[in-house]
Amino acid sequence: MAAIPQHVFREYDIRGLVATELTPAFAEKLGQGFGAYLLEKTFGGAQSMALGRDHRTSSPGLAEAFSRGVRSHGIDVVLIGVVPTPLTYFAANTLPVDGLCSITGSHNPPEYNGFKVGVGKSTLAGPEVQELKAHVLKAAPGLKQGRELHFDIVTPYLHFITQTLGQAARKLRVVVDAGNGTGGVVGPAVLRALGHEVIELFCELDGTFPNHHPDPTVEENLRDLQRRVAVEKADLGIAYDGDADRVGAVDEKGNILWGDQLMILFSRDVLAQVPGATIVSEVKCSQTMYDDIEKHGGRAIMWKAGHSMIKSKMKEEHALLAGEMSGHIFFKHRYYGFDDGIYSSARLLELVAKSDRPLSQMLSDVPRTFASPEIRFDFAEEKKFEAVKRATEKLRKHGRTIEVDGVRVILEGGWGLVRASNTQPLLVLRWEADTEARLVEIRRLIEGTVQEIRRELGA
Repeated sequence: MAAIPQHVFREYDIRGLVATELTPAFAEKLGQGFGAYLLEKTFGGAQSMALGRDHRTSSPGLAEAFSRGVRSHGIDVVLIGVVPTPLTYFAANTLPVDGLCSITGSHNPPEYNGFKVGVGKSTLAGPEVQELKAHVLKAAPGLKQGRELHFDIVTPYLHFITQTLGQAARKLRVVVDAGNGTGGVVGPAVLRALGHEVIELFCELDGTFPNHHPDPTVEENLRDLQRRVAVEKADLGIAYDGDADRVGAVDEKGNILWGDQLMILFSRDVLAQVPGATIVSEVKCSQTMYDDIEKHGGRAIMWKAGHSMIKSKMKEEHALLAGEMSGHIFFKHRYYGFDDGIYSSARLLELVAKSDRPLSQMLSDVPRTFASPEIRFDFAEEKKFEAVKRATEKLRKHGRTIEVDGVRVILEGGWGLVRASNTQPLLVLRWEADTEARLVEIRRLIEGTVQEIRRELGA
């Protein structure tokens, strides 16, 4: 085969173009390398792994080739079919398997695909992905032959959620927009099983994503959901990304609830049941969220963005809940601690059904702030980390800095953030303030600092 493209091994997963990078030949080599890596990490004890996939046209061929590579080491592959990524995680947590792989392009365009792989119950991240890459570069087929086994994971998943959450306190009318992604296979069924009336929007599987991009962090992708919620006079709307490990939501008035707003609702619920619980979130989230967690007696930890980073921090801190702006929500409270957009949507409906107020009023006591969206500022890959270093030095002169992931500077009446993207050649900027006038001032400071650094570095 052609040389293995090394840049596809990213911070949290393996991702690339199917035509030239993630070919079936690459997938088989990846399977061989992963099989060897899995045996090494389990001291030769690995016997089986769970393999799920999405519905992209490239996914069946990639799954077949990856499975062949893994099985050449004598490891059995448990095929769970076309399922959302969280169901692959659920399989790893509930079946006697030693590893996992979800083949999915998530919210990326149809010409892309990806592999989320893990040992035991956890996905690889950072240095582990690079370790796997080293195994793939020297991979050769093993000398044994494992089996392919088929398993229905949807039935036990449905059973688990309905048994642990129970029937809803009242029936809600909810619109579910799966963006033609794999969430449509399971999400509506779960919410109906809990007793809700579900109106489906783009829940048919279509790997070309003909209606809109399946990414609920982009306002434009929620327009159809907002309109349908209004037409149907629904209690709320739910959106999933392409592989349903992230959730988006709109209230009955069509207002979008971002990840940090959902986290306020979820953290209040968790803290009411487990006083003093630890809750982890990331540097892009609103200060109102951190303040609200502490106000309700929780221990709030600000950490690095990225689902693998958050998962490992949760384990380290024994946190019961974590979440990101992007809609990755992780429940350890009554669940397994991985990011699951479908389970998160079920927990949101549970909260709304128990409340005597509509969703639009459930955050009415949170102080109003003014915030920018996530600003993506193109910056040369080889200079972006140096840019963050310089931004840290410059912003320290203006306020207290938090430096767990880039630099978040705490200012009078607000804050600003500069961090390097883990996956793309860009800086991520964000700011929040108590007033619109202060927001403009903080924006000037953050953008001015980045422009100054760009000139200094010639980026």
